Amino acid sequence: MNNKRYLSAVMAVGMTAVASSAMAATKVTIGTVNNGDMVRMQGLSDEFEKLHPDIDLNWVVLEENVLRQRLTTDIATDGGQFDVMTIGMYEAPIWGGKEWLTPMGDLPSDYDLADIFPSVLGGLSSDGTLYALPFYAESSMTFYRKDLFEANGLSMPDQPSWDQMKSFAEQLHKPQEEQYGICLRGKAGWGENMALVTTMANAFGARWFDENWKPEFTGEEWGNAVSFYVDLLGNYGPPGASSNGFNENLALFNSGKCAMWVDATVAGSFLTDESQSRVAEHVGFALAPEQVTSKGSGWLWSWALAVPVSSDAKEAAKTFITWATSRAYSQLVEETYGIANVPPGTRTSTYDNVEYLEAAPFATRTLEAIGNADPNDSTLNPSPYVGVQFAAIPEFQSIATQVGKLISGALAGSMSVDHALKAAQSITLREMTRARYYSN
Repeated sequence: MNNKRYLSAVMAVGMTAVASSAMAATKVTIGTVNNGDMVRMQGLSDEFEKLHPDIDLNWVVLEENVLRQRLTTDIATDGGQFDVMTIGMYEAPIWGGKEWLTPMGDLPSDYDLADIFPSVLGGLSSDGTLYALPFYAESSMTFYRKDLFEANGLSMPDQPSWDQMKSFAEQLHKPQEEQYGICLRGKAGWGENMALVTTMANAFGARWFDENWKPEFTGEEWGNAVSFYVDLLGNYGPPGASSNGFNENLALFNSGKCAMWVDATVAGSFLTDESQSRVAEHVGFALAPEQVTSKGSGWLWSWALAVPVSSDAKEAAKTFITWATSRAYSQLVEETYGIANVPPGTRTSTYDNVEYLEAAPFATRTLEAIGNADPNDSTLNPSPYVGVQFAAIPEFQSIATQVGKLISGALAGSMSVDHALKAAQSITLREMTRARYYSN
């Protein structure tokens, strides 16, 4: 009887100890996008938890449009659902300026903040204060099938024009063989189709706003750009293009169904990975297309990690994002997946590494594209806003989401380009008037 009491007491103490240990772990909820690099980060997070057994990571991985909606709602209402938010160069300075984000000061010395490109740090800062740490950075570029170009006697310039892209697409489009001349984003969203469409519009000489903040969608430049986009993708793109975003087009290209694709430079490591891509050895790289100008023809973005002030686990969250954006994390990726797969576009040391340049055929072009992108001078005619594929004002997210739906509708054939652009002009003018951008 006494033995039973003793065993019961021991078991009770043991269970209490386990419960206390579990209670001691700080839960960190991470909201992130379902892109390949972030999925890879989630897969490697066990290594972080081994180093920090007192931190328990809880992952919420969402499609881009859904993630943005969830995070924006949460931070604007002080909801506190997330301890780590995956945001970018649009949100970081705006949300940081509103004091919604925790400043990223007092980083450990071995983090080597000086190693990160100044343009990336600047895009994630407000008034000199850094509010997010960059996981990777990107511009946009042209991916193409070298084997198809060679077989058809075609040559891709270092920076093609959109007219040349259309000519190439026409010659390479063989839908009966499930080979499509070009793949482009068509899925509605300010960070989906509008990222591509805005850079195309920039190349055609358009801008979101004139110097008095009046929208210009009914102008000749936007009309030319969107008509070209709808015609190009409608005639030489895959079926259902209005539903395709980054991930859908990545899958199409990797399966050999796209002759060309204009999208984020970060796709390079996935397109050249033989375990994922059927055409890995045939991928070529050029700058994003220009047209009447090269200004703003390639975007500038960074997916970064930030800690909202509403988090009740700020220190643990900061510990995680410091690890996930560090040189040590890049080394972990290199050891696990190969050096070509380290997060690109953020650190000077990555591009000083000869081994990386030899293993990543897209690296030099990525660096060139990022260097060409100037958020302070991204349009042919002067504009009042900062940003290449977005205007860095709070109203932009709502406006561009609505405009993205209209242009996706024109691509799907549910409305004309003219109707879409007139509606875009009306919506944008109304929203900017409500926001008091005009004195009269």
